[in-house]
Amino acid sequence: MINPPDTRKHLGLALAVIGTTQLMVVLDASIVNVALPSIQRALHFSGANLAWVVNAYTLTFGGLLLLGGRTGDLYGKRRMLMIGVGLFAAASLLGGLATDSAWLIAARAAQGVGGAIASPTALALVAATFAEGSARNRAMGVYGAMSGAGGAIGVLMGGLLTTSLSWRWVLFVNVPIGLAVVLLAPRVLPETERQTGRLDLPGALTATAGMTLLVYGLVHAATTSWGTPTTVLPLVAAVLLLSSFLVIERRAPEPLMPLHLFSDRSRVGAYAVMLAIGTGIFSMFYFLTLYLQDILGFSALRTGLYYVPFAVMIMVSAGMAARLVGRFGPRILIMAGTLSAAGGLFWLSLAGQDSTYLAAVLGPMILIASGMACCFVPLTLTAVAGVPPREAGIAAALLNSGQQVGGSLGLAVLATVAATLTRSHLQTLGPAARRIPAGAGPAFASQLPASLHRAVDHAFVVGYVAAFRLSTLVLLVAFVVAALTIRVPAPVPAPAPATVAV
Repeated sequence: MINPPDTRKHLGLALAVIGTTQLMVVLDASIVNVALPSIQRALHFSGANLAWVVNAYTLTFGGLLLLGGRTGDLYGKRRMLMIGVGLFAAASLLGGLATDSAWLIAARAAQGVGGAIASPTALALVAATFAEGSARNRAMGVYGAMSGAGGAIGVLMGGLLTTSLSWRWVLFVNVPIGLAVVLLAPRVLPETERQTGRLDLPGALTATAGMTLLVYGLVHAATTSWGTPTTVLPLVAAVLLLSSFLVIERRAPEPLMPLHLFSDRSRVGAYAVMLAIGTGIFSMFYFLTLYLQDILGFSALRTGLYYVPFAVMIMVSAGMAARLVGRFGPRILIMAGTLSAAGGLFWLSLAGQDSTYLAAVLGPMILIASGMACCFVPLTLTAVAGVPPREAGIAAALLNSGQQVGGSLGLAVLATVAATLTRSHLQTLGPAARRIPAGAGPAFASQLPASLHRAVDHAFVVGYVAAFRLSTLVLLVAFVVAALTIRVPAPVPAPAPATVAV
């Protein structure tokens, strides 16, 4: 057991390192979104391959989070955080230097690997650094704010960097941040006790491959159909691989995902709610960004600036949630958060092609942001409550994995629904409109006569509205799940802050 000396003076810096790590890996799922057109032109991406600039990151990130959490348990959380951040920064540098599409996709996948190691170890280090009670709750509030605001901050930074410098800087920006984290971590974070054991590589490979094929099949269905072999075969293979993963985990002496963690009803509820948040809310960034740019005609920079209220509300509300969770317990806050987010998504679904930002977007953003912030801190506390220290990394990774996997699957499913409805409406507009790919965005309608532009815009808005309404339903289901499963009592504040050291 490591017994570090008292370093209370470093707690602020420790929290800054942990929060920065989480912000960096979360925002990279969205920072490239507004830069995609520039990336496509510069590296000659095809329309189908361009999506993999995002998917290569989110799939490796979500698919390897369990393995990343386990590495922290086995080899030391501080050490693995530094390795993960270092890999993330190096991959960002290589991605910024990319000269072709394959190079960039490979770099994005490597970023995902680094993020999968850094993110769960950062969360586990909150528990290792801050005493249970008010000190840890405040730290969880900062961590939750970084998790929730990362998507919005990523869109803002992507717009600013792409407009003022170039698309390459949405990747280069990670290099100095990562370097600072690696240099500060050994000075302000404690090292944790290492557990004996080995990594469950078969489990990691089957889980990641299964998730990748599942998302590939769903995305492919959006651009072709459900009945083609290139859609059906990946989906069948995904089911087989994910079933094999469960068999491997049941039989493995040291499983990547200990199934006994799911014996606690409250923990299972927390994982399910986080999966729903990833499905319903993180997909929102994709559709809302398309709506703001392609339907309302905003520039990348203006779109990013319009996400600022979302990020500010996340940070403010997360701090409030960290204080309130000790008084009311996780269940009440999670129920309030999911209901608020569902209300915001439904409000967003009322937007039309002639709506304005102030009337149709700002209010929903505030409701969704406050709802997310109310959920992150209590969900994290619920997921790690009662978990032995040797499994803290796995418990944290499962929560993060639910968010990432929910985001990937949710976007694939919702994009398929939106594209299907849009394609159906385009079929009624004549041969010229029918040639527009449903997933391409209304910008492709520029070759149409002016009289058809509004009709084409309406077809795409119908798809976006359907996605927002399905997201609303997902969050309402999460509300019911939270009400029925979460039973963790309000934490008892610790009498003194943690004493940890370098």
